[in-house]
Amino acid sequence: MKRAVLVFTYLLLIFSSRAQVNYAVSAIPKTLLPRAGAIVRNSETSIEVKALDDVISKHKVAITVLNSSGANEANIDLYYDKVTQIKLAKGIIYNEFGLPVSKFTEKNFNDRSAVSSMSIYDDDRVKFFHPTQTSYPYTIEYEYEIRSKQSLYFRDWLPVTTTGVSIEKSSLSFICPLNFKLRHKEFNYTGKVQELSDKDSRTFKWQVSNISPLRYEPYSPDHEQFLVSVKLAPETFAFKNIKGSFRNWDEYGRWMYENILKGRDELPEQTRSLVLDMVKDLQNPKEKARKIYEYMQSKTRYISIQIGIGGYLPYPAAEVDRLGYGDCKGLVNYTQALLKVAGIESYYAVVEAGGLKKDLLTDFTSMNQGNHVILCLPFKNDTTWLECTSKIKPFGFLGDFTDDRQVVVCSAEGGKLMRTPKLETAGNRQIRRAEFQVSDKGDLTGSIVTNFEGSQYDNHDVLYNEAYAEQLKKLPDLYPLPNLKIQSFQYKKVKEARPVTTESLSINSTDYCSFNAGKLHLVVNSLNKYTNVPKEVRSRVNPVFINRGWHDEDEITYQLPDSYKLNFPPEKKRIEKPFGSYTTDITFSGNKITYKRIMQLNEGTYAPEEYQQLVDFFQTVYEADHAKLIVESAK
Repeated sequence: MKRAVLVFTYLLLIFSSRAQVNYAVSAIPKTLLPRAGAIVRNSETSIEVKALDDVISKHKVAITVLNSSGANEANIDLYYDKVTQIKLAKGIIYNEFGLPVSKFTEKNFNDRSAVSSMSIYDDDRVKFFHPTQTSYPYTIEYEYEIRSKQSLYFRDWLPVTTTGVSIEKSSLSFICPLNFKLRHKEFNYTGKVQELSDKDSRTFKWQVSNISPLRYEPYSPDHEQFLVSVKLAPETFAFKNIKGSFRNWDEYGRWMYENILKGRDELPEQTRSLVLDMVKDLQNPKEKARKIYEYMQSKTRYISIQIGIGGYLPYPAAEVDRLGYGDCKGLVNYTQALLKVAGIESYYAVVEAGGLKKDLLTDFTSMNQGNHVILCLPFKNDTTWLECTSKIKPFGFLGDFTDDRQVVVCSAEGGKLMRTPKLETAGNRQIRRAEFQVSDKGDLTGSIVTNFEGSQYDNHDVLYNEAYAEQLKKLPDLYPLPNLKIQSFQYKKVKEARPVTTESLSINSTDYCSFNAGKLHLVVNSLNKYTNVPKEVRSRVNPVFINRGWHDEDEITYQLPDSYKLNFPPEKKRIEKPFGSYTTDITFSGNKITYKRIMQLNEGTYAPEEYQQLVDFFQTVYEADHAKLIVESAK
């Protein structure tokens, strides 16, 4: 007991200089508590440009975690590489009364690679400290300092990065020499940036206070549409031994070409000869490009390589040719080099890739927009785009990772904003036909044929290039029928301009139907049940945003045992809304049931008031998809 008192007294003495700050939970303004999982008590970020190759970032943060939903907000992740160094990291944890209970320093942080296991070379690492507190509420106060030998890019300022977190105080200060030109763009910031100058420097400051937590609302737009953030970018910068400047995408593209891309497309003479021989009998430039692209796919594989100028520098084409692998930058550069040998023009294009379609900003240029690279082939009246990291993507098909978004194409003439092709709702199809026989024991046997197109082309790519035995193991996860056994299976991809994946199965499912007092209980929609019904949200604020549309059609026939004669009237359900439609049609003939289902979701942005209609729509779909048909025996 005496030891515990001494330790507590010791902590009080160590942290006495900080005790003037009241981190008691009771001191939090009551307006910030509803719906909050965590509260930013105070956050101060300071970025100081001492020189183009000397930037110091200082961060002081205090966050109160109220419950488990806010636990992630207490995690500290500090990224570093050969250009960026961590100079300081320490903190204190307080209990709900604002009394210090423990401290931590940099030696308490874990250290690991900041990139995936698919990376074989990387400079990027992360030191992280994730509190192990299991008792809520508590407050974590920490500070860290980062020194960077570059001014090419600065991290965005986001006072809060998610919903359910409120802000008591948060600020960003940017300090730079008088001759340093800073560009900035604010999102959802209601104040005005403060600018102060003295004889040696200029300071820009942004601050927010007393912001209540935003509520999570399903089907909301990108967070930049409703969370406060500030983007920063230099006009003139340095990175390692490279200096440069750009103010717009045109200048960005020219700088990228001259400093990042130029001179990295040399290939061995043997490879050049191989390319020329490969296309010698082809006259159409697009067919030549297809042949070269498919050769690149067969020869290389994707591996992340996070080295060079901030991970922006592609591996030389000759190295990718020799090694047979590369990251997106290296593979695009390599494909571009191969095409150049055949006299085919192509351009390196930077894109923000991901499931959420996101444009590069038209009116603000920065190095930390865009996380992926694709290739643009400007054929006359037929611009073609290539995804060079995939071994299976068809020529000219990007898929939903980079479709329908604004990208910047880089060349010696400069940068140009272009839009990648859009995968339209009507073409994002899953078309399924199934024919089943139901035995008098309730077992199901039959065949299923499904075509996947557009954004759904790769729906079941988990099966592609797998051994047949492995495919059979994975199919029950894709078709959760009871006691499923696969009698035969075929998986085929047609790599045309409108690619199609076709999946054909012969299956057996024992105990699929149940019998009770001469009645057969049949689940008519056994293959495509909708399960994701969003929660109701009263007084919704955000518009309803559907990122991508799709279209599903299912037609299933069930041949029942002869003892079941059907004489029911047909059943039909139809729902039509601006954001989607749903139709089911059940018909009967003899002892045969035909079930047809069509569901379509339309991408777009809709008024917040329509959200309840969306919930009701999905709830109706859910209930209809899970309905059972009860059929009596004619005996």
